[in-house]
Amino acid sequence: MTVPIAPAPPTTLVIFGAMGDLTRRLLMPALTNMTRLGMLGADFSVLGIGIEPGDDAALRGALSDFRQQAGSHATPDQDEAWSKLQQHIHYIQGDFTQDAVYDQIKARVSGNAAFYLAVPAKFFGDIVDKLADHDLTREQRNAFRRIAIEKPFGHDLASAQALNARILAKVAETQVYRIDHFLGKETVQNIMTARFANMMIERVWNADCIAHVQITAAETVDVGTRGRFYDATGALRDMVPNHLFQLLAMVAMEPPASFDAEAVRNEKGKVLKAVRRYTPTKARRNGVRGVYTHGRIGERDVAGFTESPDIATDSTTETYVALKLMVDTWRWAGVPFYLRTGKAMAIRDTEVVITFKPVPFAQFHKTAAEMLPPNRLIIQIQPDEGLSMDINIKRPGLEVDTAPIALDFRYADRFDIGAMTGYESLIHDLFAGDQTLFQRADAIEAGWAAVQPFLDIWAEEGAPDPYPAGSLGPDSADALLERDGFHWHSLAPAGNTTP
Repeated sequence: MTVPIAPAPPTTLVIFGAMGDLTRRLLMPALTNMTRLGMLGADFSVLGIGIEPGDDAALRGALSDFRQQAGSHATPDQDEAWSKLQQHIHYIQGDFTQDAVYDQIKARVSGNAAFYLAVPAKFFGDIVDKLADHDLTREQRNAFRRIAIEKPFGHDLASAQALNARILAKVAETQVYRIDHFLGKETVQNIMTARFANMMIERVWNADCIAHVQITAAETVDVGTRGRFYDATGALRDMVPNHLFQLLAMVAMEPPASFDAEAVRNEKGKVLKAVRRYTPTKARRNGVRGVYTHGRIGERDVAGFTESPDIATDSTTETYVALKLMVDTWRWAGVPFYLRTGKAMAIRDTEVVITFKPVPFAQFHKTAAEMLPPNRLIIQIQPDEGLSMDINIKRPGLEVDTAPIALDFRYADRFDIGAMTGYESLIHDLFAGDQTLFQRADAIEAGWAAVQPFLDIWAEEGAPDPYPAGSLGPDSADALLERDGFHWHSLAPAGNTTP
């Protein structure tokens, strides 16, 4: 496979939390793919920072776990790329809350450097402060210094504002790359291309033709060993103001003046600022939260959320959330956006479903206009990336009658993307200085402002609505759409034509 982009400039990637799960599971596979595809030059290096005892060899050994987990799926070119990459991996053992570590980093880093904060959110501000205090963030004419920050970026509006203020007091916005890994997925990036490269789509992309939009991120996994984190976070904080709002922004944004980073981020920011801020009464009416109880997913028995390790037995944390939101712009006036996400659900499925309004009149004597299945554009983000369009055609036979069909496209059928993690493009853009796929401070805060009313009312209410593990969520989520005359799109492979 040929990558139509130049290799990244010479860069030292300094990873805080080098032996952590994120580095092993996502960053190293992505860097291996980038090495395999020629996206990294010979002068690229990784400097890992961690509290765990060890040296360069220990870190390389710890990070090689992902190759062993690949097992029979590993290919010779991937093995060769990893063998090449690990020679450029080095380690500093120490406590990154202490000054001594930064003195060592400064002694070993010169030229371009990107600092990747693969650590718990409580350390974000401390690390940026230390980097700046040790003159590690100062950019020179021929050397950039950038900071990549994983989510969660704050846990509510006030904390997000405080974290932004703290970080931007030390570095410029142009140096901060707030990562949302959803934006590295090909189909997410293809939302803009599908819209702005196809007149037949963009012409009907408005309230005149679209009835409603659904954005779903359903997971079959339960909280597993992440109980302590999840009980303090919940589904809304974990998924909505970041992942789902990024999808909403790409669907609802206006055409940018160019595809430069700031032009795109300006338009996305406008959308998030236009999401209607609800009063407590309206937030209560337009939001649903649920929690999974004992159930079965496939062949696996799943204990209820409050029966899981590190979860308080009287917890009122939600594992499912569904929201009805309105985007108050000329293009989207009156079009509801329904968002849902949950754990321990029946199927893993992340998708955007655009449902178009029905035809005003159907000249088919056996089919009234209100009986025709709606046209839909289904953007499948995972697990099977692709696009599908539900349309109506003539049913074979002597009479003129209609039948619904699906026009399908799968990335895997046409392109080699199977080994990609989604982080490859994000890391390359970090090194290249392209902030298009990264979140800006104002967009982060706008997302939190939109969900803050739900956080406020749910903090005062009792337990969420129950749903069995292995189901599609609580009944109250279905009622959220049914009162508007709609139904959730069936969670199934794209191309499904059931309502």
